[in-house]
Amino acid sequence: MGTVSVGGSPREVSTPERPGVAFAVLGAVQITLIATITVITVALPAIQRDLGLTDTDLVFATSAYSLSFGGLLVLGGRLADQLGHRAVFLAGVVVFGLASLVAAIAGTLWVLVAARFAQGVGAALAAPAAMALLGSVFPDPARRTRALAVWGVLASIGASTGNILSGVILSWVQWRWVFVAPGVVSTAILLCVPLLPKGPARRSERLDVPGALLITAGLTALIFGLGESDAVWTGVGVLVLVLFAIVQSRSSRPLVPPALLASSRRLAALLAIGLTAAAMATYFFLLALFFQKALGYSPLRTSAAFLPPVLAVLFTAAVGGRAARRFGAGVLTVVGLATGAAGMGLLSTVDADSAYWGLLVVGVTLFPVGAGFTFSGATVWAVQGTRPEEAGLVGGVVNTAMEIGPPVGLAVLVPLAVVHGATEASGYGFAFGWAAAALAVTALVVLLRHRAGAARSAAHG
Repeated sequence: MGTVSVGGSPREVSTPERPGVAFAVLGAVQITLIATITVITVALPAIQRDLGLTDTDLVFATSAYSLSFGGLLVLGGRLADQLGHRAVFLAGVVVFGLASLVAAIAGTLWVLVAARFAQGVGAALAAPAAMALLGSVFPDPARRTRALAVWGVLASIGASTGNILSGVILSWVQWRWVFVAPGVVSTAILLCVPLLPKGPARRSERLDVPGALLITAGLTALIFGLGESDAVWTGVGVLVLVLFAIVQSRSSRPLVPPALLASSRRLAALLAIGLTAAAMATYFFLLALFFQKALGYSPLRTSAAFLPPVLAVLFTAAVGGRAARRFGAGVLTVVGLATGAAGMGLLSTVDADSAYWGLLVVGVTLFPVGAGFTFSGATVWAVQGTRPEEAGLVGGVVNTAMEIGPPVGLAVLVPLAVVHGATEASGYGFAFGWAAAALAVTALVVLLRHRAGAARSAAHG
């Protein structure tokens, strides 16, 4: 057993005998949850033909998962803190796995949409609970920092895996297997749950129901509005979230304590995570179009073109933990943002005559290296100073930033790619250039915040 300090008093929690195995189990879930976002992309034409869907129908099939996943993450994190991290993690994996198998056998649009929505519900429970369990898996602060840095990279691995896996699956078997795969992974994870610690004991505390309803509705409307470029739904989402902030400021037991987001360090970390997620979604979306439309690649060859990014992300996972410990999470975040900006800058030069084995492959590889370092450093930065009883909530907030980023990036940058540029390829380059500029500006913002924090620490030291 291990001891964790909660609110000034020690609380005993179980710690696993093999923390490496426990981390692998939790990491496999995180990778699977993120891969499920992208794995459907290449399968959409086959799903459309098989179920007789329109383009509008496909929007519902693709967005249902992101809507429930992103909209329920904060609530899922708070439930994990109240009901127990492992219990909520288990419930989330069960719901996600069953929904995946239902999606695999769906015969109509609405069965598929309902299954995708249920997948997101399970993911919203499992993701923050899994991140919260890291504190029990690694009670030692140094090992926990390294684990969190690696954890930050898992989103990049998941996104890359989904893109590659979908091309491979569609080349050999039916589209239904893109949903069977996460269902099989979920079953394997359930068998490994006894290897995980229970985490802090559940707490008897009233849930802020009005706050939970408001933030869920606000995030869902915002993500839907951004994903569909719908100004009305986006505006509704913003207004509901403003109302949520007002209600929280007057609540005696707020769902999200105001102090949680009062830290400029945490806000800078969430900004870095959200913007990098936005750039990554645009990166995968536009490059997939570029490879297939401008270069004439097949789905399988397109998947192969994304192999260098996967290797790059694995590299950042291997060194990110040590780098965060040695140089500091803030420094690693700045380096990651700057590296990502450089990669996007190279991609901004693409045109119809670009050869893969040239500046293109350098940019394709460099951006995910930067994204991996950013996610590593910013995740550690966001979690620093978190009390054990708020670990699930912070995990939900971090994952929410990662979920809001993609619809923001696609809503802003894809129209830029369509409107600007003499050709489709040059339009893609224009959008990549704006992404590079946004990452560079964010790197400057985070650098200034890091220096200000270091100066205050030195003054108080």
